[in-house]
Amino acid sequence: MKNLQLKPIASNMTELTVGNITILFSYQTPVAALLPSGRYVKTSKKWSPTTTKHVNKWLVGVFAPVEEVEQDFINEIIKGE
Repeated sequence: MKNLQLKPIASNMTELTVGNITILFSYQTPVAALLPSGRYVKTSKKWSPTTTKHVNKWLVGVFAPVEEVEQDFINEIIKGE
């Protein structure tokens, strides 16, 4: 089994690390990720203002470009595909 680490960041905001991938969840929805390549991605789907705040908070201090991707891309990370 891959190394799993669950880290609550704030109310309704959680970071899940699976192996060498880190995924941000807002409520129960995966909305951003740090990929093994060092690439940051965030969903292009517009959820709630609170979810947008969660994503922006998580990305504070990230100096690398952050790519917007379809929500399906992030969902596929969760599925391991």
